[in-house]
Amino acid sequence: MAERVEDLTVTYVEDGVATTKELDKVILSKGGWATVLFRYQDWDRAKAEYGPERYTIRRYQKRGGEYRQQSKFNISSRAQAQALVDALSGWLADPGED
Repeated sequence: MAERVEDLTVTYVEDGVATTKELDKVILSKGGWATVLFRYQDWDRAKAEYGPERYTIRRYQKRGGEYRQQSKFNISSRAQAQALVDALSGWLADPGED
């Protein structure tokens, strides 16, 4: 694992092929607990190409000087990602109570 939150990645290489390729990331929180949103693609062996973009939110805890993944939420499609954005945008637009 990584010592710095900036070094966390979802890229995974197997037999010289990046079977999971990180495209981007946004660090949502840092500290003893870190939250990172990743945009990535998985390698489709049958088609010999990368599949559609996917998204995952991962939580890491720093122990012994290294971040270790504690939980994750995979966003299964662009439609689900858009629904999440729409819901949050609606909630944030409503002044409500803090």
